[in-house]
Amino acid sequence: MPEGASGPVVTVCGDAAEFGALREEWNRLHRACGTATPFQSHAWLHSWWLSYGGGSRLCVVLVRQGGRLVAAAPLMRRPRPFPTLTPLGTDISDFSDVLVEADPAGSADRALDALGAGLWRLARGAVIDFREVRPGSAVEALHDRWPGPRRRLDDSACLELPALPMDDLVQRLPRPRAQRARAKMRKLDAMGIERRVVPPAEAGSSVRRLLDLHRLQWQERKVTTEHVKPRFAEHLSRSVALMAETGDAVVTEFSLDGAVVAADLTFVSPRLAGGYLYGAHPELRERKIDVATMLLRSCAQHLQDGSPAGVLSLLRGTEPYKLHWRPEQVVNQRFLLARRGSAPQLAALLADRRARSLAKQARRAWKERGGGRA
Repeated sequence: MPEGASGPVVTVCGDAAEFGALREEWNRLHRACGTATPFQSHAWLHSWWLSYGGGSRLCVVLVRQGGRLVAAAPLMRRPRPFPTLTPLGTDISDFSDVLVEADPAGSADRALDALGAGLWRLARGAVIDFREVRPGSAVEALHDRWPGPRRRLDDSACLELPALPMDDLVQRLPRPRAQRARAKMRKLDAMGIERRVVPPAEAGSSVRRLLDLHRLQWQERKVTTEHVKPRFAEHLSRSVALMAETGDAVVTEFSLDGAVVAADLTFVSPRLAGGYLYGAHPELRERKIDVATMLLRSCAQHLQDGSPAGVLSLLRGTEPYKLHWRPEQVVNQRFLLARRGSAPQLAALLADRRARSLAKQARRAWKERGGGRA
């Protein structure tokens, strides 16, 4: 695509300080992109790079029209086992996407074409691997326009509820289950648990308290190991402190007898709101407090209090406690984009995925047959 003063100009940012300086115009683009989630916010991505970017090369594709940032693809280049371009935020982000400014006049199509041209140049000798793309995201349009080898695969399953008040969510349940949910909420109220939305200025310190509670909650039980690592704590407290200022994150604390016994981090955007991580003191479990119901009611309250969101997302995973609320299952997508010269790498990625899938099926079948029992 031709570039110049009258058309889109495509550049690639490979410097962390330069990426950091993009905060203001990135935030404007993020707000102007109808498909964006909080995981595409500048605070989340830049902080993630600072904590997790070692061993990779920053490759943020930027498209400007008349000096205005109109599209961006936050990527990094990984050299092993072969060159791959993947989104920033990998593994600890529930959704990935690119940003394209929504414009009914048609300039969004030009920005998307320019972004695709920039990615095409980057893909020389490498595969672009977009994981965890929510249906309807801008990456889908890139995939549809891609001129080279491409594949679309299913990724993680997510669960979603309508953005309704808690009473309406309860009414969607079968009567016996709805009665149990109301009883759990009455118990929460009778216990005197107080809910407080943390001011943005306190968000960073509150996240550290949340992580302390999270470690207590999972002590002597199987836990996501990344959540207890120092780099995760560094990233989460740093990013959420900024995301709370822009309204992309809300931290809520729950107190009992004057002490904070639980804390919840909810991400919010016009597209969705969802609880990302929480910590709860083991005392709540011992007193048979239903923490999941408490957190869901809190998230629904955020929506009532004015946080814009199309759906109440339970994010990745189909855990039984989520299924109790009769959510809709939405499957994230994985998009693989290549050029003819990198078709062998694409084939290797697909073969690796098939091998992992077969190994997972074999482990599941082994467990169902009673494997490992004495």
